[in-house]
Amino acid sequence: MSSRLRWLGHSCFYLESSGSRILIDPFLTGNPVAPCKASELSADFILVSHGHGDHVGDAIDIAQRCNATVICNYEISAWMEAKGVKAHGMQHGGAFQFPFGKVKLTLAFHGSMLPDGSNGGNPCGFLLCLNEGFTFYDAADTGLFGDMALIGEEGIDLAALPIGDNYTMGPDDAIRAVKLLKPKKVMPIHYNTFALINQDAKGWAARVKKETGVEALVLNPGDWLDLK
Repeated sequence: MSSRLRWLGHSCFYLESSGSRILIDPFLTGNPVAPCKASELSADFILVSHGHGDHVGDAIDIAQRCNATVICNYEISAWMEAKGVKAHGMQHGGAFQFPFGKVKLTLAFHGSMLPDGSNGGNPCGFLLCLNEGFTFYDAADTGLFGDMALIGEEGIDLAALPIGDNYTMGPDDAIRAVKLLKPKKVMPIHYNTFALINQDAKGWAARVKKETGVEALVLNPGDWLDLK
């Protein structure tokens, strides 16, 4: 059974793999580029990279409606459980085997305050080693850091990197990240949601190919990608 990935704008992904439905950073309500409504999506697992509202998004509502498990850091898991949401707390460098594959929490340099001001712990990225043999690295919101080279040693089929600048890496540092990670393919995220993070994604993709030799995929919100 093959896996497929759908980009829902900003940093939100919907993934189907091994019979599981996985949402990542489900910011849909209030997202001006979201191609669908939160009520139109169902999930078995929801991955939340950090506490900011544009990543926690609709996680609580979807998790409660679908009885989904939220996968996140320990601090956010406690916050979710206090709201009646089933959660699986982890910490950086730790991995766990879920029905769809292994999830490992990676470093991310960012903030993580939750929408109500609570402590959201440390932000993270996700390294997903799917049962089908495909490895997806979602850097989530982060600046550039040298240990991306260590993450790349895992062997990455597809990396999702923020390019919006201001809150995360910009285009130049994202290209440096590609050089450290050495993925087979890369795609930009966290851009053009708001004017402050507008970027030329196609121009960036052309630079990636020229400067690193790595294929860069630019999806429109709502587009599907078969993971092979």
